Amino acid sequence: MPILRNMTPRDPAEPHRAATQLELFFDLVTVIAIASSTAAFHHSISAGHGAEDLGMFMLMVMAVWWPWVNHTWFASAFDNDDAVYRVLTIFIMGGYLLFAAGTSYIMGSFDFGFGLLGWIIMRIGMMLLWLRAAAHSPKHRKAAMVYFWGLLFAQTLWTIMHFTVDASNDYALTIAAGIFLIELLVPVLSSRVQQIPWHRHHVIERYGLLNIIVLGEVLLSISFMFEPLYNGHFSWDLVHSATAGLVIVFCVWWIYFIERDHLNSFSFADVLMWAYGHVVIFFAAALLAAGLGAHADVITHHSKISLGDANTYVGVAITLYLLTLWVIRDRTHGLGRKGLVLPMASVFFTLLAVMGAQPWTMAIGLVITLIARSGIRREN
Repeated sequence: MPILRNMTPRDPAEPHRAATQLELFFDLVTVIAIASSTAAFHHSISAGHGAEDLGMFMLMVMAVWWPWVNHTWFASAFDNDDAVYRVLTIFIMGGYLLFAAGTSYIMGSFDFGFGLLGWIIMRIGMMLLWLRAAAHSPKHRKAAMVYFWGLLFAQTLWTIMHFTVDASNDYALTIAAGIFLIELLVPVLSSRVQQIPWHRHHVIERYGLLNIIVLGEVLLSISFMFEPLYNGHFSWDLVHSATAGLVIVFCVWWIYFIERDHLNSFSFADVLMWAYGHVVIFFAAALLAAGLGAHADVITHHSKISLGDANTYVGVAITLYLLTLWVIRDRTHGLGRKGLVLPMASVFFTLLAVMGAQPWTMAIGLVITLIARSGIRREN
């Protein structure tokens, strides 16, 4: 392996482009960060603080998702797999881990502390990568420099916020949301200057893999429901709920991967909607994991909320997942009647969420949704 090679753009039409081992290694850090923030919100729900902490949970999901997005799209365009690229990626992962270690603390205190240092480390790594791309690819220099200056500007705002804004103030979360809006505008501005040659199938695979990772948090919550069986606290209610949860997550997974060609448009608006809309998909999956965990807490008498309240989070999560999937994917696929399945199902699951319906009711509803959306039929 060469220590240093030119960081020229990858061919966006390269055949059989797949996620690399380094990218999968990078995803492991994302698993840790998502698990930490999801567990923290699960406990918030059980303690009766779910509604007031929901905005912070969304912010944390975005904070975990955004470094992954930055690295994924850069790698799709410029991954040259030399030693320097690998070292810088590991450097970014170190900052990512430092931030991930504090997600639970940040959610409870809104004090970034060492989490800010983690973000700065990640930024330094990404900015060095973009500087390499600018130096080695004159054709894409302008776009790369927009990313460089945009990341620097956004990180400066986060740093100023940390040292000047009292985390206990009600407007702190609003300011953070505003800075995230600036973050989201950086790729938009860069694309207006010049398009980065990303690989469509590679990006689709990367987003699908992250979806599997987040759905893994749902499986983790389900596994905790089975845990009491091993310490003499057998409960049919837990077994029923765990089984229903397994049906729910299986249906959600299947509905997401019904379409292999998830992104069938090169329109900037459609690509942007698909890429950014996924944060709601991932948020919904994490919320589903937290909701099922809170549901189990009620059954085992470790919660201050009712079973119906816990079930509401599960229903809201399913609604968000299905409705967002329709907006970012099905809406552009020309599916005819099948294209109406997910929005109609979203209305149904909204009603179930309001009613605090049991997981088995939602599981049956998802099975019907899956059959209707996929057109499953018997072959003669």
